Amino acid sequence: MADFSLFERIRSRLVPTQEAVALMREVDQYFRGFEVIEHRIRSLRSYGLGRMAIASLPALGTGFLPRVIAAFDAPSRNVQISLQVMSSREVHEKVSAGQVDFGLMSDEMSMAGLEHSVFARMRAVAVMNSHHPLATRPVIAVADLPEFPFIALNPEDSTRLRLETQLTAREIRLKPVVETPYSHTICELALAGVGIGIAHPLVTLDFAERGLVVKPIDIEVMFTGVLVFRPGTPLTETARQFMRHMRMQLERDQKALKRALAN
Repeated sequence: MADFSLFERIRSRLVPTQEAVALMREVDQYFRGFEVIEHRIRSLRSYGLGRMAIASLPALGTGFLPRVIAAFDAPSRNVQISLQVMSSREVHEKVSAGQVDFGLMSDEMSMAGLEHSVFARMRAVAVMNSHHPLATRPVIAVADLPEFPFIALNPEDSTRLRLETQLTAREIRLKPVVETPYSHTICELALAGVGIGIAHPLVTLDFAERGLVVKPIDIEVMFTGVLVFRPGTPLTETARQFMRHMRMQLERDQKALKRALAN
């Protein structure tokens, strides 16, 4: 039995002591260790199948990575893939716990405790439907955006913050009618005629055949996708091959985006 108190009663409420908080941290580390072991056991139970687990932020996990998986042709390689799409914070947690082989997250939070490298830095684009008054412009001037309903990323989003910084310097103030954490949702709303938005360029490729109008903007606002790995855990050959396909797909998508922006 512990010879110290884990809780104190303050105003009829039980409050954890500092010792309890410290103990909880230790217990949490042990559970993370068990999660790593569980992931390895699942891999061994695949009866000869190679297994690869990926965690990704939505901007790259909803369209880009499915295209990579299709090109990778997992069935012919006898590989089982787990693709988990989640927030960057959750990606960080999954990779740290060893529950996935690698992750893709944005640069909006610290990479502390993880090995990391930039996978893609791409300029944000404007999206709207074909009936929008700015749809025929070759380039969208941000000075024109306040005239129209704007579909924005959430205020805490790193790309939204970069956009706001540049607009503030130009004394431009937008009128968001909808705020959302996902570029995918921005594209859906723009296509439905809700307004004009700024979105991740790779996401817009998923909407090209549905008539979404994609245009460059006259300022540089970047989306950054970062590859993250658990320190001291070597990548499998399957994961390394998959990452090569990711880079090849990125080149193909960049060419497709260039064609879309030229229309």
